Amino acid sequence: MLAEIETEVVIAGAGPTGLMLACELALVGVETLVLEKQTERIEQVKGGSIQPRTAELLELRGLLEPLLRRATPRDPIGGHFAALPVPLDCTPWQTRHPFPIAFPQWGIEEVLEERAIAAGARVLRGAAVSEVASGNDGVVVTADGLQVRARYMAACDGGHSTVRKLLGLPFPGRPGTHQAVLADIRLSTVSSLVPQQIGHMSTLIRQAGGYWAMLAPLGGDRYRFTFGRADQANIIHDLPITHEEIAAALQAVYGDETTLGAVDNSSRFSDATRQLEHYRAGRVLFAGDAAHIHPPLGGQGLNLGIQDAFNLGWKLAATVQDRAPGGLLDSYHAERHPAGAQVLHHTSAQRVLADPKPSEDVAALRDIFIDLLRLPDANRHLAGLMSGLSLRYPLPGDHPLTGQRMPDADLVTEAGSTRLSRLFGSGHAVLLDLAGTVPAGLRLPPRVDLVRATCADDLGAAALLIRPDGYVCWAADGSAVHGDIVLAAIASYLVKVH
Repeated sequence: MLAEIETEVVIAGAGPTGLMLACELALVGVETLVLEKQTERIEQVKGGSIQPRTAELLELRGLLEPLLRRATPRDPIGGHFAALPVPLDCTPWQTRHPFPIAFPQWGIEEVLEERAIAAGARVLRGAAVSEVASGNDGVVVTADGLQVRARYMAACDGGHSTVRKLLGLPFPGRPGTHQAVLADIRLSTVSSLVPQQIGHMSTLIRQAGGYWAMLAPLGGDRYRFTFGRADQANIIHDLPITHEEIAAALQAVYGDETTLGAVDNSSRFSDATRQLEHYRAGRVLFAGDAAHIHPPLGGQGLNLGIQDAFNLGWKLAATVQDRAPGGLLDSYHAERHPAGAQVLHHTSAQRVLADPKPSEDVAALRDIFIDLLRLPDANRHLAGLMSGLSLRYPLPGDHPLTGQRMPDADLVTEAGSTRLSRLFGSGHAVLLDLAGTVPAGLRLPPRVDLVRATCADDLGAAALLIRPDGYVCWAADGSAVHGDIVLAAIASYLVKVH
């Protein structure tokens, strides 16, 4: 006899994407249940860093500060493109977080799960999804003795998504041609070749003895070790990873003085590139690696998933609570599928440039690309691409700010000095009036906050309507805007206006 549970949204997968989505939904009162097949969290570094835009999003919800307490020490240096030896400079993008921040993935999951549960979400571990039935009115999910009825389901269960397979959805793309190993290890002794702190990616990669490898120190005797055979193209297998395999690669690259003490966990990964054609299948929505996979170049995967969750969360909440204007939930696919495709596109380009055994032609291309990265405009473009700071959603409207992220400006309100990021802790949208543009007495719908403020910097508009995920959906110049125009913008992009 199956135990029955009812909830508004059920999420498959308690990784960063699923837990971030649970935080967003629970924050605004959506009844949320997370099902995770693992009985306990695996302390694996895995997705080990967050990009500047992800840091900004986490700060909108007050999540960045507790994460920073778990950060791994690293040099304050920009990210990379294809591990080329020119740091990416994010400072032209007006961000308070211009450098990637290193975290163990389990630390991110721990913070997100604590916040989700505190907000009212439930997380059930040891609950592997085995059946999914989606209908016009909701979904029925079977998982290890449970039958869950929900209005919607979010599949955040990774690159080998069970939900995707149960629904028979194709996952088109390119299969892997190279394979590598990722392991969290402990070293008993180290040679002078072992790095002491995480620096720029180009300084961490080494080649020797037929291997390419990267060793990132995590504190004490713990390291994140990534390696592959430089000549092992077209070899993909699922053989167990042995202590001897890791030790052989370690000593080949870092010398006999480097001794493997223990292996905490390990896994194989490939350079496969795939993406769902549609991120929504009826009442089931897909996010994170369940929707897209790509080579792990430039620290994109975890970030792409968290940004999926930020885009989906407020839209799904508005839909469940009958606050959404027509088509709002479908805009999740319309906005995030191109964003994912862009990451697949540039990681494919990096895959060529980062080849550990480049042909003469690729080596020449690398030299040209390094020269281009030293040009400020080219560096700015790729920094925006890799960090997520340049992402602009294709929202209707003629104002140049429409669809862009809003930088975290310093503001002065009636209550005193604050920062823009601190206005979004409730998960609400914000109507920011910087010049007395919004008429007094305008009655706004719930979960849209009017903030009248001044700013020493020119933010590019007199009034801005900013979504819960920090993107501008409407902006106006001038000294006055008719209230009906503001309400029409809210009704078009955010919530129903009654």
